[in-house]
Amino acid sequence: MFSRIALFLATNLAVLFLAGIIMSFLGVNPNQMGDLLVMAALFGFGGSLVSLLMSKWLAKRATRAQVITEPRNETERWLLATVQRQAQAAGIGMPEVAVYDAPEINAFATGANRNNALVAVSTGLLRQMQADEAEAVLGHEIAHVANGDMVTMALLQGVLNTFVIVLARVVGGIVDSFLSGNREGGGRGLAYFGIVMVLEMVFGLFATMIAMWFSRRREFRADAGGAQLAGRQKMIAALERLSQNHGQSTLPAQVEAFGIAGGMDQGLRKLFMSHPPLPERIAALRASTAA
Repeated sequence: MFSRIALFLATNLAVLFLAGIIMSFLGVNPNQMGDLLVMAALFGFGGSLVSLLMSKWLAKRATRAQVITEPRNETERWLLATVQRQAQAAGIGMPEVAVYDAPEINAFATGANRNNALVAVSTGLLRQMQADEAEAVLGHEIAHVANGDMVTMALLQGVLNTFVIVLARVVGGIVDSFLSGNREGGGRGLAYFGIVMVLEMVFGLFATMIAMWFSRRREFRADAGGAQLAGRQKMIAALERLSQNHGQSTLPAQVEAFGIAGGMDQGLRKLFMSHPPLPERIAALRASTAA
């Protein structure tokens, strides 16, 4: 769990650090707020949007998923037929359907366009789940696509990155001015760059918490969407099977947030989880049934 959090943070901090170097090289500082906002937005959204546009290619490459073009067996025929039926019910284009080799029960959806997405399932899911449970998992992933979750996550991350870049430099400038006693010429000392780097790490940590909070909320919505597409009891049964067989995910970090399975950790770790604990998701579905 912590290794994936570290990778997520490192990726965002690398973007912010690179942005800081280039912005410093170009002479952008907190006193040039217009330039700062433009540059921050370019770097903040640039990485997120490029990642979104490349998400299908990256996911297939990272998981070595094999897209089903011509079904080779009854299982693959069932997969294609189920995804096609659910996509039509959700009002989206037919996604690519793929299978990747992994022992755990998992699946994910990604793509920059709700009419040109990718839905992939693990071999572990096909081996260990009943057809009704697998149908619910596919419905959950189709709901992610229909809700536009991939695009929304990319835009949210872009906004958060932009605010981190701007706030770190504005607050860093204030702190540096205070420490230096407003040095002549208004230039920035070496301490300023160190302060900005520390602030980017701190603000980046809080930005990650916000992104993961949103990610957890969208999982509840996708569960509800899966219940509508496949049936509420099937969705509950699928989550119960996940809770019984849950282990460490082998999904790469760049697509793990879009998988069906989530962590079971509690306490402070929960703030960095992309998925709510499975018992909470099951309870939410049962509560909606009783309502």
